[in-house]
Amino acid sequence: MSAEDLEKYETEMELKLYREYRDVVGLFTYVIETDRRFYLTNDYEMQVHSVQGEVFFEVSMADAWVWDMYRPARFVKQVRVLTFKDVNIEELNRSELDLTQDSGFGSSGESGG
Repeated sequence: MSAEDLEKYETEMELKLYREYRDVVGLFTYVIETDRRFYLTNDYEMQVHSVQGEVFFEVSMADAWVWDMYRPARFVKQVRVLTFKDVNIEELNRSELDLTQDSGFGSSGESGG
């Protein structure tokens, strides 16, 4: 497989992943971003642990969707993440979830400014 073929494959996979995200995002309440993954979920629990002066985070999620183009199945029943890095948790704004409007992806129109 040439480098060009690999790049084309990855571009197609990313587009497929974005389309899947667009289809499922409305089913979820929270976005959770760690240093390695991006998750959508309706239920999570986060605990902060401190062991010998080192702080780390434990995030547990149920019935989540994970942004990872290399996973054969992106819906997962249970997820447990342990990380020493930042964890960002945001509640989704339902009015911003209409991805059918022009979001700037693939549009050739002018942007305001």
